[in-house]
Amino acid sequence: MGDLEIRPAVAADLPAIVEMLADDPLGASRESPDDLTPYVTAFQRLADDPNQHLVVAAREGRVVGTLQLTIIPGLSRQGATRSLIEGVRVHADERGSGLGKRFMEWAVEESRRQGCQLVQLTSDTSRADAHRFYERLGFTASHLGFKLQL
Repeated sequence: MGDLEIRPAVAADLPAIVEMLADDPLGASRESPDDLTPYVTAFQRLADDPNQHLVVAAREGRVVGTLQLTIIPGLSRQGATRSLIEGVRVHADERGSGLGKRFMEWAVEESRRQGCQLVQLTSDTSRADAHRFYERLGFTASHLGFKLQL
């Protein structure tokens, strides 16, 4: 893992990021690697927001993972700041290599560095393998999540 670089994403990383987002049963139906226009707009919004950290894992210059870390100041928990990890993807060629664990450890450490007292994430109910992975990393399935499609 010594040759792994975790760094902020740049616009040139978007094709690789979107390919990874689309490379699973859920992403295949909601992502469109053929038209990057909406992703370019979203990337700029993320880049302009200091509480958003879109990062990639790169090995030998090739993007092999991505995640978004959002820092959320709040009033609850006595004014605690929390982080939210979203959009975690590891390239198919890298799954099982330990990259996911290393990437999540980075996100937790960055959350500490940013002054967070809590790290949270959501995972689709169909992703049983991901749930086991997060539990092995110490996350607990403590809440029931809800979404409203707009």
